[in-house]
Amino acid sequence: MKKQSMMPLIIFGFLVILLVGGLINAKYVRDVPSPLIDKPVPQFSLPMVEDQQKMFNSDELKGQVSLVNIWASWCVSCRAEHEILNYAAKLGVKIYGINYKDEVSDARQWLQMRGNPYVKSAHDLDGRVGIDWGVYGVPETFVIDKKGMIRYKHTGPVYRDDLDKKILPLIKELEAE
Repeated sequence: MKKQSMMPLIIFGFLVILLVGGLINAKYVRDVPSPLIDKPVPQFSLPMVEDQQKMFNSDELKGQVSLVNIWASWCVSCRAEHEILNYAAKLGVKIYGINYKDEVSDARQWLQMRGNPYVKSAHDLDGRVGIDWGVYGVPETFVIDKKGMIRYKHTGPVYRDDLDKKILPLIKELEAE
């Protein structure tokens, strides 16, 4: 009888070990490869968050090295990375945003309250452009080269370590090309 009463505890312990192991390895989720690497940015034309009468399109990403950050005001992880994006913008990094499945009024309020690191931010209300970019969650950040090619995809929030060790060195390398 004692063995049967211990079985749920053993199963529970096994599940806890799996959960902890998954959390420890969660950082590797950001390293999911993208089939879009070394391919042109998907074609799009969307209204801007700041002014719905003005459009932002994919051709504007050519001629300079830049980041494209997919974000939303409802995204908790976006809040975690926003300070880093503001910092990167102050360093001179050109960051473009695609506001994903969000109400434009919420997106505007978010940028007013937290600062606006974006050169321009497009409003993708239905998420169709995000699908073309291969987005399966926000935030996601892409490094775009001068030719408008996607050179790197970062899944999840960008932290200072990611910026300093991966993104800024890649931007410097691409700017030198």
